[in-house]
Amino acid sequence: MPIHYTTYSSPLGSITASAQDDALCGLWFDGQKYCPHGTKAWVFSPDYPVLAQLRTWLDAYFKGENPVFPGRLSPNGSAFRQEVWQILLQIPYGQTTTYGTIAQQLARAHGKQRMSAQAVGGAVGHNPISLVIPCHRVVGSTGSLTGYAGGIEKKEALLRLEGALSQNRRDGQMERGCFPSWESGGSGRGSYPAYPSYPALLPCTLPVIDASQNSVR
Repeated sequence: MPIHYTTYSSPLGSITASAQDDALCGLWFDGQKYCPHGTKAWVFSPDYPVLAQLRTWLDAYFKGENPVFPGRLSPNGSAFRQEVWQILLQIPYGQTTTYGTIAQQLARAHGKQRMSAQAVGGAVGHNPISLVIPCHRVVGSTGSLTGYAGGIEKKEALLRLEGALSQNRRDGQMERGCFPSWESGGSGRGSYPAYPSYPALLPCTLPVIDASQNSVR
């Protein structure tokens, strides 16, 4: 089955997006870390349905709106990464959370004492569908803008666009209290939704995330 792709000129630079089987598989700023290689066999298909939906979504997003992506998402990754990406879909527009908060929530969900924030950072950094799966909304424990594969400047610009970043920022860090923070609640399990169950290794046919419902199916 062919992989379809398109390009998009955003205010932050050129974007390439890929799709297969009527689902969005990837979205990268050109030149960012972990861009796929071996793309010569991809088919340029700007009118492929999910890519056309993405173009409309990007137009609205970069106008400062908070659009809901109506298409399906199919990011390729391990069970752990899929679970982290599922959490990213729950972070509200204009808000942020931390790598440590996500790690704590995963630990509670799995009945463990702790999980590695560094491992969470690796999963966030390898998110293949930037923007739609909003990995830019995860910051360091002190509010530092770190770990964005597209570059810190783009991360800062995206958070400013969403109103999540105060003008009172210095040295790559957001001052505490100057940005909305989406943290887990006090119920013990936090405010994240229940997680889907994944096999130890994903099969070739990946679970498909319905972004409009913020769920995996």
